[in-house]
Amino acid sequence: MFEFKSFIYSVKAKLQISAFFIWLKEAKTLIRRGILGRVQGKVCLVTGAANGIGMATAQRLAAEGGKVVATDINPEGEKVVEEILDSGGDAVFQRHDVTDEKQWKKTLDNCLDRFGGLDVLINNAGILLMKSLQETSLEEWNEIFRVNVTSIFLGTKLAFEPMRVRKGGSIVNLSSIYGLVGAPTAAAYEASKGAIRLFTKGAATEYAAHGIRVNSLHPGVINTPMAEHLLQDNDIKTAVLGPTLLGRAGTAEEIAGAALYLASDESSFVVGTEMIVDGGYTCN
Repeated sequence: MFEFKSFIYSVKAKLQISAFFIWLKEAKTLIRRGILGRVQGKVCLVTGAANGIGMATAQRLAAEGGKVVATDINPEGEKVVEEILDSGGDAVFQRHDVTDEKQWKKTLDNCLDRFGGLDVLINNAGILLMKSLQETSLEEWNEIFRVNVTSIFLGTKLAFEPMRVRKGGSIVNLSSIYGLVGAPTAAAYEASKGAIRLFTKGAATEYAAHGIRVNSLHPGVINTPMAEHLLQDNDIKTAVLGPTLLGRAGTAEEIAGAALYLASDESSFVVGTEMIVDGGYTCN
C-alpha cells in the first residue's frame, strides 16, 4: 500500500513538473508574439509620471502587462492613469513628494495594499537647473540635490524590503549623459546626476545578493517638457544636438523602451551598470 501511494505521489510530481515546463514554454511563446507583456503581472512604481519620460514609461509598462503605480507631485498624473485605464491597463495614481520620507512610506504602503507587492521601481522624478557655477546659489544647489539625489536614496532604500520579500526586483535610477560628461552652465545638475550614477553602483553591490538589480539610465537630450525651452533656443539647440551623431533629440518613448528592458527579466544579468541612450552624444 505504501509503495502504491509513493508511486502515485511520484506520478503527480512528475505531471506537475511537466505541466510547469509546458506552461513556461507557452508563456515564452506568448511573450514573443506580444500576447503576454514583457513585465506581465509585475508591480511597477514610476515617479515623476505626470509627463515626459515618466509618463511614457508608466504607459509602456502598463501596455506590457505591468500593474503601475504612477506618482507625481503634479496632479496631472491622474490623467495619465485615466488614459492607461481607458486602454485596458491596470494603474493607480498617488500624489507624492519624492523628497519626503513619510510620503515615500505612505506611497509604498498604498502600493502593497493595492497590488500586494513591488517588483519594479523607476526613480524618474527630477529637476533641471541651467546656471553657471558663479550664478548658482547654495539654496539652488541644495534643492537640486534634494530632488534629484535624496529622492533616489529614499526610494532605493525603502523599496528594499518589499522587493526582498518577493526575492527580487529591479530598480532603475534616471541619471543623464550629464552624469557622465561635463558642459557649461550645468555644474549643479551634472553633480546631482553624477551622484546618481555612483549611488546606483553602491546600491547594486548591496542589493544583488537579494536578487534586486539596480541600474542607472542615462538619457541624452530628450524632447520633453523639461528640455522644451532649451530646444527652442537655436544656439543651445545647436550646442546640445551638434555632438549627437543622429542629429536630433530623442523621444520620451525611446527612453521608456530602455527602462522597460531594465525592468524586465530580459535584463536579468544586468546589474550596477549605466545604460546610455543618447543618439551617440557620448561617442565623440
